[in-house]
Amino acid sequence: MKKAIVPFIHRLTKKDELDWLEEFQKAMPNINICSTETLSKKERESVDVAIIANPEPADLMDLPNLKWVHSLWAGVERLLDELTDDKISIVRLIDPQLAETMAEAVLAWTLYLHRNMPEYIQQQRKKEWKRHDVAMASETTIGVLGLGQLGQKAVERLKDNNFKVLGWNRGKRISYLETLEGYDGLLEVASLSDILIVLLPSTSKTRGILDSNFFSKIKQGASIINFARADIIESKSMLDALSTRRLKHAVLDVFLDEPLLETCPFWNNPYITVLPHIAAPTNKHTASKIVARNIELYFKLNKIPQSVSRQIGY
Repeated sequence: MKKAIVPFIHRLTKKDELDWLEEFQKAMPNINICSTETLSKKERESVDVAIIANPEPADLMDLPNLKWVHSLWAGVERLLDELTDDKISIVRLIDPQLAETMAEAVLAWTLYLHRNMPEYIQQQRKKEWKRHDVAMASETTIGVLGLGQLGQKAVERLKDNNFKVLGWNRGKRISYLETLEGYDGLLEVASLSDILIVLLPSTSKTRGILDSNFFSKIKQGASIINFARADIIESKSMLDALSTRRLKHAVLDVFLDEPLLETCPFWNNPYITVLPHIAAPTNKHTASKIVARNIELYFKLNKIPQSVSRQIGY
């Protein structure tokens, strides 16, 4: 029996491509995962599903009967901007391991701020020996903005480590968490939190929501961690808040331009920690199994997995 064909379309390095193909081969031995370059015109016309990782839109348009794509990432904002053909369904990666990895990162960088690591780094550079008081975790309030799968797992990890946690989202109720909603709720979380964790999706309702008004309402000396999308925070307002020291420190893992441009002022700002988008990398092994399960079920039942809503952006 001839194997089904599923192209892998991406903008990855050759090494990453080969690593992914190796994992796909293990997870889907009965499916031909290949580059579109190897396909004939007839084979391209037969393709109705593709695996993607930041693909060139033109490469997808070369598959005239494409019905859906399975992204290897959880975030789909770029795809929604670039893939304008709404006849093609977008399925994002939902991997429990991704939530675990993000929760680990949230805890690690929360502790980095909670234990004054940025100050000690600056002191080392100045050869300055100075101790700082440390509040108990139970006295420290963490505001988690965004309570999807990643946010909920982060909340659990923070609560397990005795931090006080507040949540904010579009209205989802969580029994074990004090949750606020609406713009007034966002400002209230900002005013009460010692550390704010941004895990919101980038949508028309969230882009630029952390603006000058938001930063004017944050608790004096609070810090912020952005593990979501860069366009949620208005950069100038954040920099202004850092310069006045209303905002103590910002840990940033996501940027409008990646890699971050050498000319970006974030690099040399002592109150900013720059991370190269490493908070929650996709695990090739677990992700490949999830993609394989979804694609195999599609070929068996002819049913596309739950796809992204273009109206709400996730």
